[in-house]
Amino acid sequence: MNRGERFLSALGSKQPDRVPICELHIDKPVIRRLAELLGIRAGRPDYVELYCDVVEKLDLDAVFYSFSYGFQKISEKRARDKYGRIYGLSPHGEPLPAEPLVQDLRDLENFDMASRLAREDFADLQYIVKRFGKARACCLLINDPYKESWRIAGSMQSLLLNFRTNPELVHRLLRATTDFVLKAIDIALEVGVDAFAMAGDCAYETGLLFSLKDYREYLSPIHREIVDHVHSKGSMIAKHSDGDVWQLLDEWIEVGFDGFHPVQPQCMDIKQVKEYLGTKMALIGNIDCRTLLVLGSTEEVKKTVKETIEVAAPGGGYIISSSNSIHPNCKPENYIAMVEAAHQCGDVY
Repeated sequence: MNRGERFLSALGSKQPDRVPICELHIDKPVIRRLAELLGIRAGRPDYVELYCDVVEKLDLDAVFYSFSYGFQKISEKRARDKYGRIYGLSPHGEPLPAEPLVQDLRDLENFDMASRLAREDFADLQYIVKRFGKARACCLLINDPYKESWRIAGSMQSLLLNFRTNPELVHRLLRATTDFVLKAIDIALEVGVDAFAMAGDCAYETGLLFSLKDYREYLSPIHREIVDHVHSKGSMIAKHSDGDVWQLLDEWIEVGFDGFHPVQPQCMDIKQVKEYLGTKMALIGNIDCRTLLVLGSTEEVKKTVKETIEVAAPGGGYIISSSNSIHPNCKPENYIAMVEAAHQCGDVY
């Protein structure tokens, strides 16, 4: 079983030869610091090549990447993507929408993101697939239409307010962004991508951001459409959401998601989640990137990795990863310790 097969086996809730290791996102500054620590020449301008060097050196089983949104800086703290959305820039995480692009139904006349998506936007993914082939799983990290829609609305709060005040606007936004996501999936599959993870937070640490009724009205139908489409192409897809999503697990099983990331340790106990889900959905993540990978010692990291594997891996369907991403505040030494411990403790079968 090679690395790619190992990852895909676990994502399919099967038992691989050992626990696979992946990361949905590693921030650029961390990649450069990791490269230096790993003895890789880090000064090159080609980020995707450096990223692949780090993946190879760490011996990860899967590599996740997105496609280009055509970001262009318009000021020191602002950028615009090629679809016209304005973002605020931060050195501490992903860009956040700063202005609404669509506020009412009139703004949706002739609104079309899917037609502007091009194969050239997937150039970095093409490089990754060509470099790794099937030796590692090459995966697309894609935004949930719900997340694409809140970027269009100007904020998550604005979109959620429209759940109540303007349902038609929400449905039309979700239709446009679902078409965009479906086209991105098709291009990624043509490029040679093996699997998908779809990002978009549905919960706080204390519960859902919306009601189950809202999920069933607005999101369940588009999630089912996307999952069915991915499965019809012979691929798999995991759902990412931070927070306490206990109430959504049965919904996601019914929709058909293959996996769930990241099982946030502040509000979800992975042992309990594993016992509840069994082989119905794979688990990805749970290694705390808020405190442990930021402030913990390498020995604390290794201990947590070992304990997590012991409760989550038996029976298969577990892929080790952080509880969100390797963001700029994570110590690169701690991430290396996490990966090394996973290699050392992952042979639990």
